[in-house]
Amino acid sequence: MPKSTFNFKQFSIDQDRCAMKIGTDGVLLGAWASIGHNPFSILDIGAGTGVLSLMLAQRSASEIIDALEIDSDAYEQCVDNFEQSPWGDRLFCYHASLDEFADEIEDQYDLIVCNPPFYSDDYKAENKQRAMARFQDAMPFGHLIESVSKLLSESGIFSVVIPKKEEADFIILAAKFNLFPKRILHVKGTPTSEIKRSLLEFSFRKTENEQNLSSETSQLIIETSRHQYTEDYIKLTQDFYLKM
Repeated sequence: MPKSTFNFKQFSIDQDRCAMKIGTDGVLLGAWASIGHNPFSILDIGAGTGVLSLMLAQRSASEIIDALEIDSDAYEQCVDNFEQSPWGDRLFCYHASLDEFADEIEDQYDLIVCNPPFYSDDYKAENKQRAMARFQDAMPFGHLIESVSKLLSESGIFSVVIPKKEEADFIILAAKFNLFPKRILHVKGTPTSEIKRSLLEFSFRKTENEQNLSSETSQLIIETSRHQYTEDYIKLTQDFYLKM
């Protein structure tokens, strides 16, 4: 099978052994996740190809960027992608489940990112590997948030992308573990389409506007028509996509 390679401006991703290929969700999260607090350590949960880790390696000076991947093929490919990148000395991938990792690792991270599986039981894929990569039952949100609450440093930030329809429940779940939303980005494909994705940023610190998130919520429209990208989308992704 020929390699399926996705080329970014500063690194390339081989993805022929990964169930989930490079997609808009991951790239948006990698570009949007906050690094203003200068994280020393970063964790990428469910790394897949490793694209989030690589984007954050490009954007930040973080000395430790760890990735976690349970699927054997994706793990091996993630390791290869790290090794062929300019930042291989800062990147490390663990082959383990989130349960194992959260129980065994004593370190905490200043930034945790995750592009989790989020199809529920109303959709099942033929490919079992793809199903594991995409289904919420492979990483239930409650389990994800509980693990993040153990692994996140006191002043750390957790950034995640989920379907818009899951946003309210996700925020309620997070609050049970003392994680509160700081920023929310709603993503629409076009000006007239529905909001399909929510990018959420959490910390252990409540904000003054915790009861009114409107001032912390913004919207991103990807394109005005086919391949006619908005200025906001270009500004967010232009450091990565070759043609931006």
